[in-house]
Amino acid sequence: MAQAAQRPPFRADHVGSLLRPPELKEARDRAKRGEITPEALRQVEDKCIRDAVALQEAVGLQSVTDGEFRRDWWHIDFLRGFDGVQTIQGATFGVHFKDADEQPPLMKVQGRIRRTRPSMLDHFKFLKSVTRRTPKFCMPSPAMLHARGDREALRKTYPDLSEFWADLTRAYREEIRDLYQAGCRYLQIDDTTIAMMGDPKVQEQFRKLGDEPKKDTEMYAEAVNAAIRDAPDDMAVCVHTCRGNFMSTWLASGSYDFVAETAFTRLDVDGFFLEYDTDRAGGFEPLRYVPKGRKVVLGLISSKFPALEKKDDLKRRIEAAAKFVPLENLCLSPQCGFSSTHHGNALSHDDQWRKLERVVKVARTVWGH
Repeated sequence: MAQAAQRPPFRADHVGSLLRPPELKEARDRAKRGEITPEALRQVEDKCIRDAVALQEAVGLQSVTDGEFRRDWWHIDFLRGFDGVQTIQGATFGVHFKDADEQPPLMKVQGRIRRTRPSMLDHFKFLKSVTRRTPKFCMPSPAMLHARGDREALRKTYPDLSEFWADLTRAYREEIRDLYQAGCRYLQIDDTTIAMMGDPKVQEQFRKLGDEPKKDTEMYAEAVNAAIRDAPDDMAVCVHTCRGNFMSTWLASGSYDFVAETAFTRLDVDGFFLEYDTDRAGGFEPLRYVPKGRKVVLGLISSKFPALEKKDDLKRRIEAAAKFVPLENLCLSPQCGFSSTHHGNALSHDDQWRKLERVVKVARTVWGH
């Protein structure tokens, strides 16, 4: 992958999703009730995305996203854009978000996976048209359809699992090809499986499904590599991983030790966005497996809670991480998005922008630009 001084990820970066404005939430609710047309909803989405882009630029971010304002769920909406993928309401994949009354629906593969139309290409095209900075597109890892999918339906549709991965990653490559042709040069693959596998409860759940967590980690890394293998050299590709982010709750706890060697050495990406905002993530020691030259974006700022992190505390933690990854290969961001789903996390819009502004200011202090 090509190298450049301004190649993403940037010193001050962010994961992607933003809190939905009240007017957007109202418009989406009205559209679901049939009270406004899809075109009327799109006009509200467009306006809110323009506003969010302007605010990202104003706080000094070099990469901007559309906040995922056209999505209900960070992963499901994208994957449901492929033929053969549906969802099951009221069913989960076995591990639950802590203290959450609602749980994300389970995905179900009910037919051969094909990309007969773009999934979210139009989302990126609009974003690129309204920003002067680097537009970043975020998509869920292909691993999510296996990790959070109904296994019985998957086995019926794909008795040979290798055919499932072949079809799914082909659909990804087709979407990535079109994103590149539309001008996308910064792609983020969102994957919760890497970080979650460090939790013994999650490992137990995967074993109940007949899996071996270590082997799944290898399989998921290879699936990501297959999905991005045709990405041109001038498209920066990063992986973001965390332990769940839904209405300020989480799915898992545990360090990266269990998966670090496999995930960090096998994933063929430019950088890793890593959750490190609480003790649930463990220490920085697993970063010793990060290959030379790869960037690590330290997710030291919480997107779940309103308390603003202190500058000196952030700088001390960056210095601690620099014992395992050279400072010039480190960056700073929140640990996840502020609204991975349409529900949003338990903090205000002002809290959100203060935190993003802090990312930028601390990065300028540490790295000088």
